[in-house]
Amino acid sequence: MAKNHDVGRKSEDFAAKYLTVNGYEILNRNWRFSKAEIDLVARHDEVLIFIEVKSRSSLHFGRPEHSITKRKEHLIIDAANEYMRQKNHTWEIRFDIISIYWKTSNHPRLTHFKDAFF
Repeated sequence: MAKNHDVGRKSEDFAAKYLTVNGYEILNRNWRFSKAEIDLVARHDEVLIFIEVKSRSSLHFGRPEHSITKRKEHLIIDAANEYMRQKNHTWEIRFDIISIYWKTSNHPRLTHFKDAFF
């Protein structure tokens, strides 16, 4: 389990760096509400973005992004609604997925799915 946690943390760090390099401002990491956690909350071009980071070191069980269930989507949406309520948010939002396949520890493959839930 510790190995999975380490890969998850490493993946979130990698995704945050990717986003920052591409002009995103990271507002929060691992924001929690009830049973949900939003991995990254960012802003880009006046859009508030809720980002789920999924990673795998093997594709034996499929691509990382395929592991996001409808239940997980609903939990993230509920958490995003609470985040917006707490921040008194009134501008555009988006839900993204960042998928990272760690084929080797030095050569991860990152795929960014914008507006992934709708």
